[in-house]
Amino acid sequence: MGLLRSAATVSSFTLLSRITGLIRDVLIARAFGAGALTDAFWVAFRIPNLLRRLFAEGAFSQAFVPILGELRSSAGHGEVRRLLDRVALLLTLVVMLVTVLGILGAPWVVSLMATGLRSAARQSEFEAAVWMTRMMFPYILCMSLVAFASGVLNTWSRYAIPAFTPILLNLSMIAASLFMVGWFEIPIYALAAGVMIGGFLQLAVQWSALARLGLLPRLNAGISQSRRDPIVRRILRQMLPAILGVSVAQISLLINTNIATWLQPGSVTWLSFADRLMEFPTALLGVALGTVLLPSLSRAYARDDHDAYNALLDWGLRLVVLLGLPAALGLALCSDALVATLFNYGAFSAHDVGQTRVAVMAYSVGLIGLLAIKILAPAFYARQDIRTPVKIAALCLVVTQLLNAVMVPVLAHAGLALSIGLGATLNAGLLAYTLHSRGIYRPNSGWQRFLARALPAQLVLAAVLLAAGPYIDWIQLGSQPGWRIVWLAGLVCTAAAAYFATLWICGFRPSDFTRRAT
Repeated sequence: MGLLRSAATVSSFTLLSRITGLIRDVLIARAFGAGALTDAFWVAFRIPNLLRRLFAEGAFSQAFVPILGELRSSAGHGEVRRLLDRVALLLTLVVMLVTVLGILGAPWVVSLMATGLRSAARQSEFEAAVWMTRMMFPYILCMSLVAFASGVLNTWSRYAIPAFTPILLNLSMIAASLFMVGWFEIPIYALAAGVMIGGFLQLAVQWSALARLGLLPRLNAGISQSRRDPIVRRILRQMLPAILGVSVAQISLLINTNIATWLQPGSVTWLSFADRLMEFPTALLGVALGTVLLPSLSRAYARDDHDAYNALLDWGLRLVVLLGLPAALGLALCSDALVATLFNYGAFSAHDVGQTRVAVMAYSVGLIGLLAIKILAPAFYARQDIRTPVKIAALCLVVTQLLNAVMVPVLAHAGLALSIGLGATLNAGLLAYTLHSRGIYRPNSGWQRFLARALPAQLVLAAVLLAAGPYIDWIQLGSQPGWRIVWLAGLVCTAAAAYFATLWICGFRPSDFTRRAT
């Protein structure tokens, strides 16, 4: 299967996931607005998500997938099954312990995550965040086992199921916001219940897929044998720097969330909704490309095929320019239209639109950096070098927080978003510089000509979006939401048509977007 086709499969389901996620957030905005209890929910939801990224999807996948792919190529089915059994057993036990500790220590966890909620005036919000944290902490167990299943399925080139299952979380939260609110004394608690239902559904679907492949792990491998397994120990050694690397990003998120709780009530929610819009291009392009590139880069490295390795990175980075740069321009120049059309209903006021819009614009500055990291970091992971990205990420964490110290007093919550974007750009630049300076990545010839051909299309896109801006009052159109959607759809389609038409005139063809798997 071609890499573009694989990436398109992931992107298609990811697009559906992001659409259902937007519907979810629209319903949350309409029902609960951007107030104190909504902030409490986002704080509570961020805690299991942080640990999930720390232990499961991020660090675990980075260490597990390259080694599993290597074992699959060199060993028999029995050895692969034995590894899966042992890894699944240890992962389940460790995360169960973390879950129990998290439930018992929820007040301390929330205090660390959101010190701004500890003031006497916000005691009810603190208690709500603690209750929802306890309700949602088992979500990390579900998602750790989902990450295990996703790593196996992606290694066997079964990309569709892992890309599809996040939709189930959004559907569960949508159902909870519509039908379960009356079940709880505090209505927003229904969202926490929806998160847990979604976690169980994702786990059931992915483990069913493993069963169909004959790869469902058996949790009876024996703890001592599992701990002594040399391949398991190798994965654990790789996970340690991976956890440090992922924790850098999560520490930055923790600090930013904490800072936001000291700002105007609603700041956490405005940042969460702005981040939701950023997730569209980062997931549709960055995550999809990173998902399909890591196994291919690992195979190219195992074969010592430097040409294929360089060509894969070239292909990914060129797609970032062709698809990521227009997405960044679109978010920056259409932020008012996007936020108003998606969220300006019910309890979500025009003031909330303005505050979310500036956060979207600030985030868009770093979109190219965020996307490039998804391409460049796997170049290190494929070589089983996790330490280098960790060191770079740690440096960028320090820079990001220094930027926060300068920007937050001036720009408030938008300063947090801008600092993240600038930090991501620095991170991507340092990754690219290190790959090149070590002779790992040598860009193929033709980059200057490629960029010169791509530039006119970016200018045309920006001109179309800027020309439409002064003539449409997106807030005023709130009285006619149907027309607001039509106008936004027309603007996006016109800009996209102008962009791709200009690319065609400049000599780009569909073959420029495609590449066969290696």
